[in-house]
Amino acid sequence: MTQGDDRPASRHLGLDLGGTNIKWVVVERAGETWRPIDQDQVPTPTRSEPDAVVARLASVGAEVIERHPDIVTVGIGIPGLYDPVAGTVRFLVNFPGAWAGRPVAGEVASALGLPVALLNDARAFGLAEHRLGAGRGASTMVGLTLGTGVGGCVVVDGRLLLGHDGTVGEIGHQTIEPDGPWCNCGNRGCLEAFARADQIAAACGTATAEEAVDRARAGNARAVDGLAQVGRYLGIAIGNTVAILAPDRVVIGGGIGAATDLLRGPIEAELRRRVTITSLDLVEIVPAELGTWGGAIGAAIHGAEAAADAAAPLAVADAAAHPAAGAASGAMPQAAAARTAGERP
Repeated sequence: MTQGDDRPASRHLGLDLGGTNIKWVVVERAGETWRPIDQDQVPTPTRSEPDAVVARLASVGAEVIERHPDIVTVGIGIPGLYDPVAGTVRFLVNFPGAWAGRPVAGEVASALGLPVALLNDARAFGLAEHRLGAGRGASTMVGLTLGTGVGGCVVVDGRLLLGHDGTVGEIGHQTIEPDGPWCNCGNRGCLEAFARADQIAAACGTATAEEAVDRARAGNARAVDGLAQVGRYLGIAIGNTVAILAPDRVVIGGGIGAATDLLRGPIEAELRRRVTITSLDLVEIVPAELGTWGGAIGAAIHGAEAAADAAAPLAVADAAAHPAAGAASGAMPQAAAARTAGERP
């Protein structure tokens, strides 16, 4: 089987490091089409030292590669921040131990003999939704994950934006109320301080956010009002992104993403109140489609695209050093050509 652009179809592994499980997905790429072909999960040794967690990532990868020996790249989604150049972790949420500066990508790459790239798990979610989920076809997309925290991602002209340190898309850490409650990041009044799961539960008078959603669906007045307040804050945050990015689509996922139908009304009311510079008729707000496997799917896609990005300059340099060979073959390698044109390979 070959891709539509004459490259052979390729397979890529995504690992999603979660506090309970490590999820993995093998994704096959044929041209611009991505297709998950295998998936599973194993328990995460969360309470272990970082060495044990990294070793487990490597061993899971090795087990999957034994099943699919044609895998060519690996991506790892992590619940925290990282250094994309060094392949090290800056910090992880809910993982004990000395993670700051801990190498991950390099060690897993050495163990597996394949290129490995890290990505924040919310960015991985958004990348997956854009390529084969609720964001398909959108030129510019904003993604939001609602759960223990509030994560996000930004896709512009079909490209996931990362910035110099992988933090583009931290929509949950924009200031909504300057003198608002403290956020876990150290700032006051972040969206996350109003819209994370424990705050949703508090606003609705329930033990958990899931219970809040269930009560709201059953018509409980306090739960309905609490979700409306959360929706208002989400509307303010989404309105800010609309003013800056004018996205075609806003995709809401995460553990509370299933309540998008309950939140959409308050969100859209706030957008109508605040957004005056662009047509809201061109902005869709939709729930995510890929569920809990989106992070691993996105990690696999990122691993593939990061490897192509890294290979492109080398291909260009090789073509420049051997112009006769380049002319004989007809063109520079496809990945390099795509990068030169500003397109995805």
